[in-house]
Amino acid sequence: MENNTNKPSALNEKSGIKAPESVSSTVVKNIRQRRAVQPSADDLIKGILNSNITSLSRAITLVESTNNEHLAKANSIITACLPHANKSIRIGITGVPGVGKSTFIEAFGKHLTSLGKKVAVLAVDPSSTISHGSILGDKTRMEELVKDSSAFIRPSASGDTLGGVARKTRETITLCEAAGFDTIIIETVGVGQSETAVHSMVDFFLLLKIAGAGDELQGIKRGIMEMADAIVINKADGDNIKKAKLAKTEFNRALHLFPAKKSGWIPTTSTCSAITQEGIPEVWDTINEFLELTTTNNYFNVKRTQQNEYWMLETINAALKLHFYGNPEVESLLTETKKAVQEDTLSPFAAAQIVLEKYFKK
Repeated sequence: MENNTNKPSALNEKSGIKAPESVSSTVVKNIRQRRAVQPSADDLIKGILNSNITSLSRAITLVESTNNEHLAKANSIITACLPHANKSIRIGITGVPGVGKSTFIEAFGKHLTSLGKKVAVLAVDPSSTISHGSILGDKTRMEELVKDSSAFIRPSASGDTLGGVARKTRETITLCEAAGFDTIIIETVGVGQSETAVHSMVDFFLLLKIAGAGDELQGIKRGIMEMADAIVINKADGDNIKKAKLAKTEFNRALHLFPAKKSGWIPTTSTCSAITQEGIPEVWDTINEFLELTTTNNYFNVKRTQQNEYWMLETINAALKLHFYGNPEVESLLTETKKAVQEDTLSPFAAAQIVLEKYFKK
């Protein structure tokens, strides 16, 4: 095994390049010592309830970890935070890559903080299927919002979960709410898979579109449009204003073809420009109208209850899958049956039955 004791510091990655004189060795030493100390669950809980961002970030890291010890610690933190959660509006924002989600969220987030809101942005970055890495560049794209003391941005790698969101995102919402954030924004990967998962954990689902990207009514899946509580045509500025207004009219007509929502809410269409801020305040006005309606008819609470049940069952499903594939005997048998399936000596269905029978007989 490679010895990493002499591995160079991140401050001196390449030979011949020294750390700048402005970097204090004492400060670096203190930072390393603090990072080496792992705070207890009680310390993190206390920090989260006191709106300490460092404690919140460390707790989210535990939630995202696959380490069993971290998972147990995360569960105890989440349990303690639950009584202090559920006091926010949760907004899901989706749209194809290039629609300007990050720019819109920054403009929208700045508008909310100017109104005295505390905003948490949970941005999911797509992971590479080859290297499994992720850029996590949302903080760079939201450089103004990231400096706002009333905002918290947490980019996370999508990994191999459904569209990039699952248990970790749902529980991160709880932690952010306990830390005092009253508006939670979840940005999806925008590739079509994550919309269902995000829709099942938010109160309001916003679909961003741009005009002139092809046939507006064919350029988006019907299922996503049916989930949307509002469609906003972004980049409605300059030469795009006329196109955006036309797209708004077309989408508005299309929405009337869909069945009525159980919430009683009629989805809206509007235009905005994240660059000029035009139309941004109106988006928040629409969300407030939705909240007023759904709290009055009690749909808001009913949906929250249904979402809690859904994620309980999803967590059980995920745990069963993990237990199944983590079983040594199943792993060994899978290797044998895969080879038989590849050689066409055993059908995929018969192979699956053999493995499942072995698993359930344990």
